Amino acid sequence: MPLALAMGLAACGLQAAADSAASDNGGAPKTTPKMTEKTTAASAGKDAKVEVKTTMGDFTVLLYGDTPLHRDNFLKLVREGYYDGTLFHRVINEFMVQAGDPDSRDAQPGQMLGAGGPDYKIDAEIVYPKHFHKRGALAAARQGDQVNPARQSSGSQFYVVTGKKLSEGEIAQMEQYMQQNARQSIFNRKVQDHRAEIISLQQNADRAGLDSLQQKLVAETEAEAAANPARLTPEQREAYTTVGGAPHLDGQYTVFGEVIKGMNVVDSIEKVPTGPADRPREDVRIISMKVVD
Repeated sequence: MPLALAMGLAACGLQAAADSAASDNGGAPKTTPKMTEKTTAASAGKDAKVEVKTTMGDFTVLLYGDTPLHRDNFLKLVREGYYDGTLFHRVINEFMVQAGDPDSRDAQPGQMLGAGGPDYKIDAEIVYPKHFHKRGALAAARQGDQVNPARQSSGSQFYVVTGKKLSEGEIAQMEQYMQQNARQSIFNRKVQDHRAEIISLQQNADRAGLDSLQQKLVAETEAEAAANPARLTPEQREAYTTVGGAPHLDGQYTVFGEVIKGMNVVDSIEKVPTGPADRPREDVRIISMKVVD
C-alpha cells in the first residue's frame, strides 16, 4: 500500500494532522516548574531509590538521574504522601500494572479511574534507546498523541512493565512496526512544520496545492526514514528475548526508572483478576512510599 494511503494522508488527512498538532493548545495543564539552581546542582545526574509498600508486598524502584524532571517530581510526591492509599487501578497480564490516580484512594467498586492527577504535566524526557520498556521498567503514563503531540507525561500516574518474552520472528515484526511508526512520526513532525502553509492552502481551497505538498512531505519522510532505519539495539534484543517487555511502547513514553527489588510482587499484582477497564476486582493498594538510601 502506498505510504500516503497507509498513513491515511490524503489531502483531508493533512488537515486532520494539522488540527491534531494544534489540539493541545489553550487550556492544557501547566508543566512542572523548573528545578531551582540549588536542586539542579545538588541532584543533577544522580539516581534515587523509592520503596513501594503495597497490600501484596513491597518492591523498590530506582529513579534515573538522567530523567531529572520525572525523578524529582516522583520524589516530591512520595515525600508528600501523594501515593499513599491509592490503587493499582489498571492491570493487564503480560503487559503492565498502572497506578498514581489520586481519585482511586476513595474509589467505589466499579468506578472508572485513570483521569486523576495534579494540575500539571511533565515535559517528555524520552532517553531512547538507552531506556526502554524491558521487564521491570518504570514509566510515566500520558494522554495519546492526538491531544498530546509533545508526549508530555501525567503529573502522577505511572506504570511498571511486566510484558512477555518475544521470539526472533516477533522481534522482526516489531521492527517492521517500529519502522512504520517512525515514518508516521516523521510525517507528523513535517506537517507541524508546514501547518501555516496547510491552513493557507485549505482556506484557498487549493486541492492541487495540498496534493503537491503531500507528495513532497511523503517523499521527504521516506528519505529521512531510509537514512535512519528503526532497529532494536543489541541490548533491547537481549532483554526482549530473555526477560521480556513491551517494545511497542519504546520511544513514545518516558521511561524514568526500573524495579531493582521485589519484581515478584509486581508479577503477583499483574495476575490478579480484573473487571471492566482492567481494574482489579479486589483492590490492590499502595500503603505507602518512602525514599531510601
